[in-house]
Amino acid sequence: MLQLLNANIVTPYQIRKTNILIDGKKIVRVDDLVNEKAEHLDLNGKYIVPGFIDIHLHGGGGADLMDGDVDSILKIADNHVKYGTTAFYPTTLTAKDEELYRLFDNLKIAKQKNENGSKIMGVHLEGPYLSVNQKGAQDERFLKKAKVDHYKKIINSSDDIARITAAPEIDGALELGAFLKTKGIIASIGHTDAEYKDMLNALEYGYDLLTHFYSGMSMLKRVNGKRVLGAVESGYLFDEFNVEIIADGYHLPPELLKLIYKIKGSDHIALVTDAMRGSGMPEGKSILGSLENGIEVIIEGGVAKMPDRQAFAGSVATMDRLVRNMINLADVPLIESVKMATLTPAKIMGIDDRKGSISPGKDADLVVLSKDLEVEITVVEGDIRYRKRQ
Repeated sequence: MLQLLNANIVTPYQIRKTNILIDGKKIVRVDDLVNEKAEHLDLNGKYIVPGFIDIHLHGGGGADLMDGDVDSILKIADNHVKYGTTAFYPTTLTAKDEELYRLFDNLKIAKQKNENGSKIMGVHLEGPYLSVNQKGAQDERFLKKAKVDHYKKIINSSDDIARITAAPEIDGALELGAFLKTKGIIASIGHTDAEYKDMLNALEYGYDLLTHFYSGMSMLKRVNGKRVLGAVESGYLFDEFNVEIIADGYHLPPELLKLIYKIKGSDHIALVTDAMRGSGMPEGKSILGSLENGIEVIIEGGVAKMPDRQAFAGSVATMDRLVRNMINLADVPLIESVKMATLTPAKIMGIDDRKGSISPGKDADLVVLSKDLEVEITVVEGDIRYRKRQ
């Protein structure tokens, strides 16, 4: 048993100084009692928050999910555990079907071998059922209409698929949403040119999450002189829609972070890194996507850019940085900022019965933060997997 003493524990409702007792993989007590049989770690008033849950992550530590090997997946897990991520949903780019099948096999092996990094959760397929006009960095060669035979073959090939991002206006996407709901898979909207009517239909067919809000997403426009809402405005309008945001200060500037928080609130916002392989790496040249088929980009100033520096080319964010940014850039209270990186994503993904908050019976996924909110210790299911060198 391990007991963390004298910690300022951040709950969804308050910050209180107390102790946490861990037995095996679970939290067994949160109270002021001291268990003499446990190993003790005195935190001297440092913060403990629930482990961060990143529901949209492509890479980090010099590796990308699409590199096509087990070691790359493990490198990603090892990189992000240093920044407080205790669980993540590895995310694909559009690719050949054969690459996805190989990825599904690699993911199972990586889950078994992963002893040092963040816990690898189910996979998030970002595509291939996306809008050509809003494809962003997605490879247009592999975009597809949502045909029943195709998506059923993909989905039935793996029990690790947790979420699929699609554009609801493309052929077959609404039926896809309904099918995903029967499978317990999250249907998310992204890389979309959807108008209001498409978003309303999507909601009724099971879509309830917006992928990297604002990025690759339609906005208000005029059609025959009349104003028509896009995906962004519809995301605000319907309370049922949750949104994920890349709060790196570049993809969404501070004033926009404030607006999103003001309208949607912490119960409907999940902080995501959407990070590529350059996360946790030195600035300079990098590759967006797989080593074999990716494109060269430049990392500078905390974000990846196209070589001409005229457009962003991916995020290199980490979850701890996003939490600090919401506090420092958007004036969000600590409790609410932490919730958007823990309990809210856990609820969105349906794992809040075991992750996302510090409660007896839940997984011992914990992060110790300094007074400056820098990660000092990361605990994954009771195992200390990162400790900052003093």
